[in-house]
Amino acid sequence: MKSIFRIISFLEGISFLLLLFIATPIKYFAGNDSFVKMLGMPHGILFLVYVVFAIMLKYELKWEAKTTWTVLIASVIPFGTFYIDKKHLKN
Repeated sequence: MKSIFRIISFLEGISFLLLLFIATPIKYFAGNDSFVKMLGMPHGILFLVYVVFAIMLKYELKWEAKTTWTVLIASVIPFGTFYIDKKHLKN
């Protein structure tokens, strides 16, 4: 399950960065919101799957509450999921 979470974490991180640093500037500076529409739904689904898997891994890996909250908060910080992968998931 940890390897699946690592893949989800990577994809969620990439989708968040694309949405934040490419789609949103295009929307506001070029007036074209098609990239936000195209990336928004996949990112939302990946975010929800990330949260569900993080909660499931809490029990499997016996994470403390602090670690669990760190993993969950990292999903809303740019590059946060990559930090989590390096700090808590690679072994």
